[in-house]
Amino acid sequence: MSCDLTHSVLHGYLDGELDAARAAEFERHLLSCPQCVSALEAQEMLRTSIQRADLYERAPESLRLKTEFASPIPAVTPIRTKTQRFEMRWLAAAAVLLAAFLAWHFIPALDGNRGQNEIASAIVDAHLRSLQPGHLEDVVSTDQHTVKPWFDGKLDFAPPVRDFADAGFPLQGGRLDIVEGKTVAVLVYGRRKHWINLFVWPEVTPPAISSEGSRQGYNWLNWHEGETQFCLVSDVSSGDLHELQQLIRH
Repeated sequence: MSCDLTHSVLHGYLDGELDAARAAEFERHLLSCPQCVSALEAQEMLRTSIQRADLYERAPESLRLKTEFASPIPAVTPIRTKTQRFEMRWLAAAAVLLAAFLAWHFIPALDGNRGQNEIASAIVDAHLRSLQPGHLEDVVSTDQHTVKPWFDGKLDFAPPVRDFADAGFPLQGGRLDIVEGKTVAVLVYGRRKHWINLFVWPEVTPPAISSEGSRQGYNWLNWHEGETQFCLVSDVSSGDLHELQQLIRH
């Protein structure tokens, strides 16, 4: 039996048509509805496949002829010699080879950057929602031995939970969140009266590059280790995020 929200809300969420409150409500629903999670993942895969598919279709020759004959200005076909025709064909072949070479070198990098930007956008949005009252933590504790067991049975992976209070980044708690249809673990750290969200989820294939940036006044830092993806988000400085990253990686 499918969930009613699969048909009434899921597509609006996928297309970014829901307001922040409705989107947050639907993401909370995803935490307890495997039907909607499965449908969302299927729609994401379908959209990705369509975007990557080569759907260009060359117009038929008959359409070109109709367009030329319909034009009020008669088309003038220049008379080319055999040598000129050979040169034109050689130039056209060279242009095709050059375009293929550039696509082979640069399109994967562009796709990787676009993927990183989409992830960063989704995570910053999730960070903003978490700052609403009552949304920051599902388990509130400064004790890593309390927070880590809380995730047991809720995820199919074990996020690394550590407290860095001695270095100025005290553990505040943790929660579950939804990012691009995936259930992720979030650890919350404090830093001089500011909140830092550490998003963690399994990712076998690493991104093209580790990345960082700023969006809507919030800094983010994304990296991959082993089969796990990490992303820090906060309004603290980029230097603070790098400092916490080094603590997490050691």
